[in-house]
Amino acid sequence: MQNETKTPSLLDATIPIVILIIMMGGAVYLFGDGSSYGPNQIALLLSMGIAAIIGLKNGHKWKEIEKGIVDGISMALGACLILLAVGALIGTWMLAGTVPTLIYFGLELLNPSFFYAAACLICAVVAMSIGSSWTTAATVGVALMGVASGMDMSAAITAGAVVSGAYFGDKISPLSETTNLAPAVAGTDLFEHIRYMLWTTVPSFILALILFTVLGFSEDGTAKAERIEQMQTLLGASFNLDWYLLVPLVVLLTLAVKKMPAFPAVSIGALLGGVWALLFQNDVVLSMITEGDSSTIGALKVVWTALFDGVSFSTPDANLNDLLSRGGMSSMLNTIWLIICAMSFGAVLERVGLLSRAVNAILKGAHSAGAMVSRTVLTCIGTNLVTADQYMAIVMPGRMYKEEFKKRNLDQLNLSRSLEDGGTLTSPLIPWNTCGAYMHGVLMVHPFEYIFYAFFNVLNPILAIIYAYLGIKILKLTPPQYQTDGERNA
Repeated sequence: MQNETKTPSLLDATIPIVILIIMMGGAVYLFGDGSSYGPNQIALLLSMGIAAIIGLKNGHKWKEIEKGIVDGISMALGACLILLAVGALIGTWMLAGTVPTLIYFGLELLNPSFFYAAACLICAVVAMSIGSSWTTAATVGVALMGVASGMDMSAAITAGAVVSGAYFGDKISPLSETTNLAPAVAGTDLFEHIRYMLWTTVPSFILALILFTVLGFSEDGTAKAERIEQMQTLLGASFNLDWYLLVPLVVLLTLAVKKMPAFPAVSIGALLGGVWALLFQNDVVLSMITEGDSSTIGALKVVWTALFDGVSFSTPDANLNDLLSRGGMSSMLNTIWLIICAMSFGAVLERVGLLSRAVNAILKGAHSAGAMVSRTVLTCIGTNLVTADQYMAIVMPGRMYKEEFKKRNLDQLNLSRSLEDGGTLTSPLIPWNTCGAYMHGVLMVHPFEYIFYAFFNVLNPILAIIYAYLGIKILKLTPPQYQTDGERNA
């Protein structure tokens, strides 16, 4: 006999979310920057426990809830594998001189007055070419953070520029997973979806570039010249720097363009970095060999260690040491811990029906285009908050609102664009979301620090809602039947 369950009340759905918000706020208040290194995980697990208790009260069995947790965690395993590979890649690329070379030439070419805008634009071009914000942040983004350190520029603003550019390129690239997922869920054509997104995406990006340019003008380039020269001198003394050290980066970007899955592509990049370290940074590798080991065995151990535990450098400059001494799979374990806890919380909310109950309450009274678009965007943001996964933030609202848009005579392109405006772009702004945790792990800047400077990610959802309420580029279905391709009109 199948177990009967009760439909959760709105109070049931609200309690775990409110408790999580209170506990997250308490974690930040009590632990500050250290909140993501344990306190947030405890908050997520305790809130998950509250949600599970409510599910048991409503008739759900623990085995069913546990299966939901396992399924939720399994959804994030791909991201966890990529994180481990990225940690290994950062370690070997530091050792090989790939990242130091990028930093050196970045210091040579980028003017402090235009640095933030240039960083945003560079990341946008790379992400658009390869369709991956994650790969862009882990490669070009890491190098730009190093350039910012060399110029004494703000790490938070630089991280905001990297995130803004990476997500702009990712959002409008036909190679991006989320850009393909949103129209698939909403039932629209990929290229129509991209063209329609441009109306909110391009103005938001232009505004972001203007803001980054204004921030750059406040930087004193003359005062930083001495610091830049000092950093370049130290890099040149510590590493063999030349163009061929960028080959691992070119290989990785080529694999990404060829649509090789991220985990094997990044893993190949990491292993190639290890080979390049042995070939071209012999002095650096030899300096790290443990006393008593032969040169061959010692070199192998240094590269092996870079893969799992990163590298540590000792130069006369403490800031340069902090910048270069990083990487390894172990550096990503805390981020993976956070992702597992967040996915567990979101999975329980979904399995016991609390998430759908909250969303159904949000939809009440939504009749106009402005109301539908704004609630879709807000639901995507809320789903990002509670399920900690951008794919869930696209798929769940997309499935739930698809028929509602049709009932209100709104073209499905309105839905697919809203899913990206609210789901894709806000994910890196949430510390416990897979994207926010990833960006924190790679860029070493907390999302609560760069959220104030990730202008594109913040402006785009706001602009989308404004467009909807003003009726700008809101597509209607052609009555009396739903329109077909070619029948859309503004």
